[in-house]
Amino acid sequence: MYLNSIIEAVGNTPLIKLNKVTEGIPGTILTKVEYFNPGHSIKDRIGIKMIEDAEAKGLITPGGTIIEGTSGNTGMGLALVAIAKGYKCVFTTTDKQSQSKVDILKAMGADVIVCPTNVEPEDPRSYYSVAKRLSEEIPNSFYPNQYDNKSNLQAHYETTGPEIWEQTEGKITHYVAGMGTGGTISGVGKYLKEQNPDIKVIGIDSVGSVYKKYFETGEFDKNEIKPYMTEGIGEDIIPGTIEFEYIDEVIQVGDKESALATRDLARYEGLFIGWSCGAAFCGALKYIEENPLHENDMMVIILPDSGTRYIGKVYNDEWMKQQGFLDKE
Repeated sequence: MYLNSIIEAVGNTPLIKLNKVTEGIPGTILTKVEYFNPGHSIKDRIGIKMIEDAEAKGLITPGGTIIEGTSGNTGMGLALVAIAKGYKCVFTTTDKQSQSKVDILKAMGADVIVCPTNVEPEDPRSYYSVAKRLSEEIPNSFYPNQYDNKSNLQAHYETTGPEIWEQTEGKITHYVAGMGTGGTISGVGKYLKEQNPDIKVIGIDSVGSVYKKYFETGEFDKNEIKPYMTEGIGEDIIPGTIEFEYIDEVIQVGDKESALATRDLARYEGLFIGWSCGAAFCGALKYIEENPLHENDMMVIILPDSGTRYIGKVYNDEWMKQQGFLDKE
């Protein structure tokens, strides 16, 4: 048996139990390890879904160009689809993202434009605005816009959610995921709650993001927006792909605690994961402090990507010390 192209290897990622870092906590805590996808992140799933849905609608035709704003992982998923299907890629990203993410996208044949992080989303220099403008200027191009594309949510409703339900034999009681575009938490949350409405869905947000206050009050408060370093979670907008009705609670975590949690999962569990994965685990522990698990509970935490994207940051002692995340000694 063989696969016809790299994109057929996407999905069916393993659930792996945490042991040392959860010692003393009752119940079972599992991680859905998405770096087993060929592009090393959960975004491979939405890359396929967004392009196949666009093809079905005639929004992109052979030889076309995919243009997207990405923090890196969605770009990688789209690049794999482009290679398999014969499209070109142009990606915009922010100067907050690690250089290794940019280099990886270029290695996959994409053109990458780096834009400033700390500008308003509607600013013409923002990575959202630049991607949108290029999609209007380049003929036969398609702008998936993962932030408003319902195929993002649908990919997780159709694949990630059913996988988790089957792998836990329906025993899952808590589902934890970081909130970036909102597609992962919403799509999986919707599927799981259709199977069992009692499953708790916990979203993990970053300090400096608008999500937590918006979830709790319905108010979009620009004063909540502050610079933060963790990549891939939190937003300064409310994307069309997040559906808060499937979320029960939102926990915020900071850069330092997330970075240290990321390193702990590598060192003590052998899970070489990305920064937002550590944030999800850190947030899960905060939730458990306030809402202790019982012996029969089963929590699943999404670990979206690989540590290979963060070797120069979270896994670099000097960089960590420069940020004040590690003791100087």
